[in-house]
Amino acid sequence: MTFDDALRATELLLALAFLQQSAEHVFGSRVAPKLFAIRGALSFLLLFGLQSQWVLLGLCLHSLAVLHRFQGPYNGGSDRMGLLVLFCLCLAHWAPDGLWAQAAFGYLAVQVMLSYFVSGQVKIANPDWRGGQALRDVFGFSAYPVTASLRDLSKRPRLLWWASWSAMVFEVLFPISVLNPTVLALFLAIAFCFHLANACLFGLNRFVWFWLASYPSIFWLQGRILDGA
Repeated sequence: MTFDDALRATELLLALAFLQQSAEHVFGSRVAPKLFAIRGALSFLLLFGLQSQWVLLGLCLHSLAVLHRFQGPYNGGSDRMGLLVLFCLCLAHWAPDGLWAQAAFGYLAVQVMLSYFVSGQVKIANPDWRGGQALRDVFGFSAYPVTASLRDLSKRPRLLWWASWSAMVFEVLFPISVLNPTVLALFLAIAFCFHLANACLFGLNRFVWFWLASYPSIFWLQGRILDGA
């Protein structure tokens, strides 16, 4: 994947993620609808590649207003990832062509890979995760509106032990997937399915699109690594 193609793919996916978020506020919760109508309008321009450089700068400034309005990234990890993608993409557009622009975009890829690796490392250090108790608590005492059959998974400790270790091993091995195109595609497909499952089971729908928006940077970085090798 070329640098320009990766940038454009990231723009498209980020625009769709922001449009979804904006629609929730304008047509759903009605919390700060005017503020998110502006984000939706800017995202629409980004979707069609209209003055992307200036639109991204506008979205960065708008994000500062959102952070002020909610006193921080109110939706936690998904908002932080959205901001990371946005600011790295904006820097890649505004930085001088060549190494500086690529460094800004490459930083995004490295941070995404580290997000998986650190998450797995933290889990492995936690005895509740190593023993499967953490997942039993997730399904048994989840604050999210889940079905009774889903809560019943907390009564299957052996299954959740295997699920815990599968998640931990996958996350800590994620960075080395960049060394092989087929392995990276497989890892990203698994990661996408993981986020999609969380969206379907727990309603964490924003994680799907913001993380997906970061994946083109990883494909591009892999190309740079393999070309250098």
